[in-house]
Amino acid sequence: MSVRPWRDIQRRKCRQIMVGSVPVGGDAPVTVQTMTNTPTSDAKATLDQIRRCEEAGADIIRVSCPDVESTQAFKQIARAARVPIVADIHFHYKRALEAADAGAACLRINPGNIGSADRVKEVVQAAKANGCAIRIGVNAGSLEKDLLEKYGEPCPEALVESALDHIKLLQDNDFHEYKVAVKASDVFLAVAAYQQLAEAVDCPLHLGITEAGGFVGGTVKSAIGIGSLLWFGIGDTIRVSLSAEPEDEVRVGFEILKSLGIRNRGVRVVSCPSCARQGFDVIRTVQTLEERLQHIRTPMSLSVLGCVVNGPGEARETDIGLTGGGNGKHMVYLSGVTDHTVESADMIDHIVDLVEKKAAELAAAEDAKAAVAAE
Repeated sequence: MSVRPWRDIQRRKCRQIMVGSVPVGGDAPVTVQTMTNTPTSDAKATLDQIRRCEEAGADIIRVSCPDVESTQAFKQIARAARVPIVADIHFHYKRALEAADAGAACLRINPGNIGSADRVKEVVQAAKANGCAIRIGVNAGSLEKDLLEKYGEPCPEALVESALDHIKLLQDNDFHEYKVAVKASDVFLAVAAYQQLAEAVDCPLHLGITEAGGFVGGTVKSAIGIGSLLWFGIGDTIRVSLSAEPEDEVRVGFEILKSLGIRNRGVRVVSCPSCARQGFDVIRTVQTLEERLQHIRTPMSLSVLGCVVNGPGEARETDIGLTGGGNGKHMVYLSGVTDHTVESADMIDHIVDLVEKKAAELAAAEDAKAAVAAE
């Protein structure tokens, strides 16, 4: 394939930290996070949700710890989880101390609402003692009163000043294993704040458009905001905030990364919106295929187009292609080349089988390549 310089994204250089076993920043892959919405005190319900998020590909998962019952359950949750667990802490600094002792890989705090400098120092000491990272979370909806009085309203300068003040609290305690977020529900505000912060600090940045909305609206806002920043090379870990299931946040996060070519996981589907020319029900077919192919983790591409106007051209660029034809017979392409036809009744099962076999072949090839490199 020819070199395509217009696709290059020059990623912002920053230092790297560890969130449990997962590197964040530096040259590490951009990670995808989500947050549980079950009562953390209900360890079973929370772990069930964590499992679904892990299956969807989450790299890091955050849980809220608003009370003692939550931090008591946190130890069981952190031990059973397969990915690093972040403890979300607000106001009650003792919850941060308990979560650190219970195995948190990271503490999400706003140092400004933890309390006095002495309390911040205690939290930092607990983080150091337990190998925890810290994520400073600045939010336009909870800016300090003095900053609101200074600037009159939430603005990029206010968010960045808040972040820098919080960073200083950690640095004064000789703590440097932190990442920072400056979130807002307004896309323009969030993007501008992150752009300014990216020039002012050398730490990893956690991206998000907070309180983005429901599945459709929130996905659009997040794709625009997070996608724009990633395109600028800004961002080391992301969380898509939706009023939807956490595992859906993970899937949308990966779709954003896949669309920019930053990180590939699973099947990338290219499909048409369909029209009167379609040889099969494209919309229902794509919905079914996406559901049945969620278990595929190997990066690969699948084109599903209803007719021959763009079908053959898209198929040439994908691993497997399906183009609608007449009389219930549809063309299947393998590695961009016309290969055979399939009947409507057998089409979905056949495509699923082809994708699974192709994914197994690609995975085996990667394993063999890794084995040779290790010799």
